[in-house]
Amino acid sequence: MPVLPGAEAYSHEGGRTAVLLCHGFTGSPQSLRPWAEHLAAAGLTVSLPRLPGHGTTWREMARTRWEDWYAEVDRAFGELQGSADEIFVMGLSMGASLALRLAELHREAISGLVLVNPSVTADTKLFLLAPVMKLLVPSLKGVGSDIKKSGVTELSYDRTPTKAAATLPALWKITQRDLGRVTVPVLVYHSEEDHVVGPASVAILRKALPAGQLEVRECTDSYHVATLDNDADAIFAGSLEFVRSHSHAGRE
Repeated sequence: MPVLPGAEAYSHEGGRTAVLLCHGFTGSPQSLRPWAEHLAAAGLTVSLPRLPGHGTTWREMARTRWEDWYAEVDRAFGELQGSADEIFVMGLSMGASLALRLAELHREAISGLVLVNPSVTADTKLFLLAPVMKLLVPSLKGVGSDIKKSGVTELSYDRTPTKAAATLPALWKITQRDLGRVTVPVLVYHSEEDHVVGPASVAILRKALPAGQLEVRECTDSYHVATLDNDADAIFAGSLEFVRSHSHAGRE
């Protein structure tokens, strides 16, 4: 299946500190490419994989499920382990849930998490209805490109495959259940106005993670895809500073 131009995976070989980035549901690496390039320019090793079924067609995505998407980020994480001394994981939306799941399972192998508008619960009607709608219709209106900045578009599907969406509650459930296993520092960027993910996800993280472990920064001028929006530069700079402040190399 041909990959859409601009939706290709991205990687950069830098120093011994690495970052794995996880894009969101129905999106593609394009959503995080500027972020990845910013971190690479700072000398970090960067991996931004394309999740199965993404960046091609929504019909292909309909044949995938959350376990497939997690398996890909886990594979990319394993590759980084072979060359890096420390790994930070960052993600947008559903990609943030995948990042949390990695931290729950790999724990001490991860140095920190940066999450942008994380999605860890079904707090929108589309995902609440997906388990039923998958039996009735193959797709619903897309959820991508929720961006405030004029002239900027996310490379995402204009349709949401209901079969794929219906697998998300299982990811959210297991991720919520094991949040107590996340012991690394967590930095969250949260858009005050988000038309895809509601406030419940950040509330769940605040309840599950100690205040000293979790920091939430508000994005006041962006919608859901804040990594391509008006607050992108602040996210890029803040995440790089987060890596430097929590890096083993930075403390030596």
